[in-house]
Amino acid sequence: MTVLKKRPSGALVVAMIALFVALGGTAGAVVTAAVPLAKRALVADNAKKLGGQTSSQIVSQAASAPGPASTAAGLISVKTAPFALSADGQGSFTANCDAGQKAVGGGYSNPVGTAFSVDTGPTSDGSGWSIYLIEGTGNSVAAGIIQAICLK
Repeated sequence: MTVLKKRPSGALVVAMIALFVALGGTAGAVVTAAVPLAKRALVADNAKKLGGQTSSQIVSQAASAPGPASTAAGLISVKTAPFALSADGQGSFTANCDAGQKAVGGGYSNPVGTAFSVDTGPTSDGSGWSIYLIEGTGNSVAAGIIQAICLK
């Protein structure tokens, strides 16, 4: 038994080409109409997010706004006050911030002698840092500085 393969007629080939062109044109028309609608929706959504401002207005606002890295150093200052303890001495010492500033931390440096801190904290009004120190050896003096970290 022999099977004969029949070739499509010219009319069928032309009809198929016409069908694909017609379907492709419809799909192209749908895409062509949908793209501008999608662009308009995106622009409208972005306009709501930006509060109606243009990109150049936003850039100029961002440039004039202070950034964290540029302003952090300007927000704090360190104030110091000397202290001195006689042999076996003790006492409370305070470093005060400038007017209107608040102390957020502090410490002490003791390059001469041996002084030990037994209490440390902000003053009652928050305008300075106090440390209670005791000279620890009993036979030498202690001297150094008290530091207050102040927030402007």
